[in-house]
Amino acid sequence: MRGRLHCPICGREYDKPIQRCSCGEPVEFELFEGEPYIAKTAWERFYDFWPIEPELELSLGEGDTPLVRSRLGKELGVKLYLKNETVNPTWSFKDRGTFLAVSYALKAGYKAVGTVSTGNMGASVSAYASRFGLKAKILVSENAGDEKVKAISVYGGDVIRVKGDYGKLYFESLKLGEKLGVYFINSDNPFRVEGYKGIAFEIAEELSPDYVLIPTSSGGLFRGIAKGFIELKENELIEELPTLIAVQAEGCSPICRAFKEGKEKIERFKKPETIAKAIANPYPPSGNAVLKLLREFGWKCVAVSDEEITEAQRKLAGEGLFVQPASATGIAAVKKLIESGVISEGSKVVSILTGSGLKTLPHAEGGEVRECSLENLESCLR
Repeated sequence: MRGRLHCPICGREYDKPIQRCSCGEPVEFELFEGEPYIAKTAWERFYDFWPIEPELELSLGEGDTPLVRSRLGKELGVKLYLKNETVNPTWSFKDRGTFLAVSYALKAGYKAVGTVSTGNMGASVSAYASRFGLKAKILVSENAGDEKVKAISVYGGDVIRVKGDYGKLYFESLKLGEKLGVYFINSDNPFRVEGYKGIAFEIAEELSPDYVLIPTSSGGLFRGIAKGFIELKENELIEELPTLIAVQAEGCSPICRAFKEGKEKIERFKKPETIAKAIANPYPPSGNAVLKLLREFGWKCVAVSDEEITEAQRKLAGEGLFVQPASATGIAAVKKLIESGVISEGSKVVSILTGSGLKTLPHAEGGEVRECSLENLESCLR
């Protein structure tokens, strides 16, 4: 492990790999000295920015995702780009963090890795565990849908439905993982957060954005992208930081609510209800760290309604990009922020598309499907 871990809240430092500080907050790696060298993959191009050397021969091709120019930008009056994370190996951004974290687990001698998840992260950890030849322990809630569980178990991992308080499961998994020798790669694992820095690095290679919109649940993705841009700025590889905007669903927006109310700490969001299930975390473990970043850098947090999310998802599909509802929140927020004057006309805006719509097919709104006999096909085609 290169460098040391420190707590962004209390400042305590650690020389050995841990996941959370004694004060209860998530830890992260300190900035490493040195500049990246030019090489083939993002893992190689930004070699000096990773806390460990990734196991490149076991990569599934995660990262280096396309930055797509969106036609919606013309309609909205901005230069809009979409960072398409749906093309990662298991169809979500989670693969970036999983690959780096499993690389560490392998080097550290673990025989099993695990995570607490009912969706993207569970599938990602299960897939990479199989790739690395490790056992996977995936803990899901008792009411997790059969379709989601099947998508996780297909990779061969040990999927366990856990009865009880799902909110407590995160912390219980870390405790039992240490006892049983299972390295749990949960939402804000420090290696996972480091892997997400690659999104910022890749954006900066192509563009100097004014705004970056990030669907935000546990807060790990936001922290990773923020850390990536900050490290680029501190190494004088970019001149200015973009304005980062955390986006949440109105039906579960503990970070935005605390931000709006001027609180220093988040509070549990009671009775979460939104179609954007992938970001519906009522008590995000990195929530306080995200709040600190928002205030320190003058960044923003915005919540969008289910109606706005559905409209944005439909518009993205009209451009050939089928994303899950959580991924569409950024586009919903762009429109809202332009209308309120926060984002000005002509701005360069990047929205992160976090996961594929193929993961949420039962909730997808399909278009019209007509029936036609072979004899009347010409008429139907007309």
